[in-house]
Amino acid sequence: MPLAQTFVLYLLTALAELVGCYLPMLWLSKRGPAWLLLPAAASLAAFVWLLSLHPAASGRVYAAYGGVYVAAALGWLWAVDGIRPGGWDLAGVALVLAGAAVIVLAPRS
Repeated sequence: MPLAQTFVLYLLTALAELVGCYLPMLWLSKRGPAWLLLPAAASLAAFVWLLSLHPAASGRVYAAYGGVYVAAALGWLWAVDGIRPGGWDLAGVALVLAGAAVIVLAPRS
């Protein structure tokens, strides 16, 4: 799978996971109605399905996905929670994305 396609798939997967976790949190914190649990369940099902679309070994996919998830979560922090990530947040994202890149781009025999 081409690298750009892999990244987009990871990003969609992260968004599905974030939405699937955010909506129940709204309900649990009494900031949203119980019906939000239905789209949350659908979003988490989409998250699992999207992870299954990667052709690489599942452990490697999960490990590399973790880096993209951290970056997406900080984007969510800014876009949804209105909190701008700081320098340390950005440094951490750079480190985890570098680790994810090593996992994804490593030569395989």
